[in-house]
Amino acid sequence: MTTNILQAVRDRNLFGAWFKSRSSWSAWFTFLAALFALPMTAEQLAIFRECTGREYAPTAPAREAWLPVGRRGGKSFILALVAVFVACFLDHRPYLAPGERGTIMVIARDRLQARIILRYIGALLRVPLLKQMIERETATSFDLDNSVTIEVHTASFKSTRGYAIIAALCDEAAYWPTEDSADPDFEIINALKPGMAQFPHALLLCASSPYARRGALWEAYRQHYGKTDSPVLVWQASTRRMNPTIPQSVVDEAMDRDPAWAAAEYLAQFRSDVESFVNRDAVVACVTPGIYERLPVPGLQYAAFTDPSGGAADSFTLAIAHRDADSLILDCVREVRPPFSPESVCTEFADTLKSYGVKRVTGDRYGGQWPREQFLKYGITYELSARPKSDIYRDVLPLINSRRVELLDNNKLISQFTILERKTARGGRDSIDHPAGSHDDLANAVAGVVTSLGVTKQKIRLGVFGYGGPVTEIDPRTGRPINLEPARIKWVKVHEANVPAARGFH
Repeated sequence: MTTNILQAVRDRNLFGAWFKSRSSWSAWFTFLAALFALPMTAEQLAIFRECTGREYAPTAPAREAWLPVGRRGGKSFILALVAVFVACFLDHRPYLAPGERGTIMVIARDRLQARIILRYIGALLRVPLLKQMIERETATSFDLDNSVTIEVHTASFKSTRGYAIIAALCDEAAYWPTEDSADPDFEIINALKPGMAQFPHALLLCASSPYARRGALWEAYRQHYGKTDSPVLVWQASTRRMNPTIPQSVVDEAMDRDPAWAAAEYLAQFRSDVESFVNRDAVVACVTPGIYERLPVPGLQYAAFTDPSGGAADSFTLAIAHRDADSLILDCVREVRPPFSPESVCTEFADTLKSYGVKRVTGDRYGGQWPREQFLKYGITYELSARPKSDIYRDVLPLINSRRVELLDNNKLISQFTILERKTARGGRDSIDHPAGSHDDLANAVAGVVTSLGVTKQKIRLGVFGYGGPVTEIDPRTGRPINLEPARIKWVKVHEANVPAARGFH
């Protein structure tokens, strides 16, 4: 007799030992019934309607399911359970070529998280009825005697290609790293699907605490949640709905501290206070394809900005640029990734600055006097940036959107600009920064140097109109005068004001 997954979790010789308190797992049992189109009780149907927004239970197993579920809800363990069940209880050999192995790929954010899931998988596989199926065990995989491998991968679209994929189970997809791609979730999923094409019942299962209203998890929710006829199952549930052993007091305390954060972490609500800062297409439109660096040109005046680092966690970056008529041209970017000696990087960067004739570099207040002292050894004056990072990013946005910046062809730079987020704090103040766990060292240096050229303050002499005319106004975006009526001008008084540098204004 064929065993379904709900029978397996109730069987003491299989997975029953992990589900002794069945009442606390009732919501997950309902999800598994929906995923594999198993009969539901009236109670399960009510849970199904609550978590999917759908009226009727599925009549066929899902090939794709997305789970925006609160933190500590049990997502990782359920992914491991599904991986082991699909590997051991379904026959995939009819769809494999001679000598080919089918892969059940569990994808996690990083190696630490991957090890957690792998430990779950190992425990589930070592029950008496299944442990004889293990042919080989490595640090990241289990080879079974039915030509199936369960393998844990870290999130990268490069490492997920070339496999015959029976199932892809993606953990915390909303928080995948962004070093090699601005859209890692979309690119990884796009890389997975061709490998799943040969299996008629291949399964894509993505579970994550929700974050901002963007990315693959949000798009799946937006397009498929609550739509009965959709082939894609979306299951949204709070932490306590899926795991009632978490005390309500934990959720209440989090809501008191930071309601927006807690609503995402524990209530599985997508955050409305976080949004993308700049459109990827706008950044790409500023890139000069195939130009990775511009050599120094005698006679040009260059500016530079650096984002220092102590050499342990963040990169030490440098950007050099110049102004050309109405354009801001990025000439050079340098990044030294940790670990490194900060003093040796200062030596290297000082040589680069001198090759462009730059004697002054601007940077933030990192390390107190240390950056100033180090650069001064090589004849470079280190000036503190008067603007915080959020202001720098806010100033660079109109320059990117108007294509007044010419960027170098650097994928990492594009990615770092694209992942920047605008967040609204509880007090209503906006901040712009990279997501947690990501980096913006290159983007910060580039934004710093181009905005220093694009919004440099200078003195403009203004006049007051005679004959009751209005005071001449300056457009803060362009530095040009507006409301100018030449026929009525009669200069009677002049004064000076600080405005953004005017391009082409005389």
